[in-house]
Amino acid sequence: MHTFWTACGHQHLTCNERGWLVAGPDYWRWWLQRPEMALVPESCKEEIRLHKALLDTPLMQVAPASLKAFKDDDARENYELFLRFRDDVEQAGALESAYMGWMQSGDIQLPPLFIDLVVQAIVSRVLADVQDAWVWRAAELLFRRQRITIEGGRVLAGDSETLDALQATGGLGEMGRLLMEGGAPLKAADVKVLHPDNAQRYWAQREGLGRYAFLLDLTHELQNELPHGLILSMVNARSGLKALSVVLTRWVQHFLGVSVQIEPVQKVNDPAWRWHVGLDATATALLNDLYQGKDLDTAAQRQLISLFTLRFDHPQDMRADVQGKPVYLGLAMNAQGLLKLKPQNLLLNLPLGRAV
Repeated sequence: MHTFWTACGHQHLTCNERGWLVAGPDYWRWWLQRPEMALVPESCKEEIRLHKALLDTPLMQVAPASLKAFKDDDARENYELFLRFRDDVEQAGALESAYMGWMQSGDIQLPPLFIDLVVQAIVSRVLADVQDAWVWRAAELLFRRQRITIEGGRVLAGDSETLDALQATGGLGEMGRLLMEGGAPLKAADVKVLHPDNAQRYWAQREGLGRYAFLLDLTHELQNELPHGLILSMVNARSGLKALSVVLTRWVQHFLGVSVQIEPVQKVNDPAWRWHVGLDATATALLNDLYQGKDLDTAAQRQLISLFTLRFDHPQDMRADVQGKPVYLGLAMNAQGLLKLKPQNLLLNLPLGRAV
């Protein structure tokens, strides 16, 4: 397994017989050392005492009175959230079981950070044997919000948080922010499209802004129509859409135990369209409109990044009324050009023939 995603703590997890991730004491110690939980000079005596006790015995039960004695409200809330998260995972028995429970409940009581780090750890397991940088970069879409830009007809996805930080500081942290506020010119941030020439640099980046400073090309294959109705496809060997398809295929297999094939497509021309799943909130709304026969206005069409077809390798894994039919997927950015993919949508909304 690649180790450059150690920031999600996957190195402290083990696998059960199903291949799902089980938390041990070191995983909870890793959480206690994260910035949200680590001690600071302002930590009160009760927080220091509890923190040390949890490091010694990560699964110890904590009396509510211990948290009430905290002087800092934010610290108290952080511990409450951590303990709820810890207990959910331990009770579920695996990160995947806990994740499915949160998603199926429809009432998630944890901050997005917790969910994103769980997804990142699971994806690390899902892609453990993959050596393709484009697949790993595409996997970031499952737990990192992306900012979509269109340059010269190319659709590029960049990590939203990283791009915002680079724009604000020029990649120089607080010093860069001060310089920019003072009007000092800074060198343009080094953000490049992932390419064979810099793929090794992608693997080498471990932490900091550079870790997520690579753009992913989500442009569709170009097609040229030739005489006599023939179509020539200009294949992009490093397609971000194809890489994302690999990630989503493995994601479904890992959780649901069903084999599927996912392919990006430019359009859907299917009068017998039976089932669709939006991979994000915007795509869900757009696909619902298309399914109902509504025309998309120009602005909505620009928001749609790609469509996909999902086919089950074994039709008997599908509901009887849709067996053999493709499932259409959609990926879209919102009006602000942001994309937050919801990987749970694929787990909760496929027409499965049996309960998982």
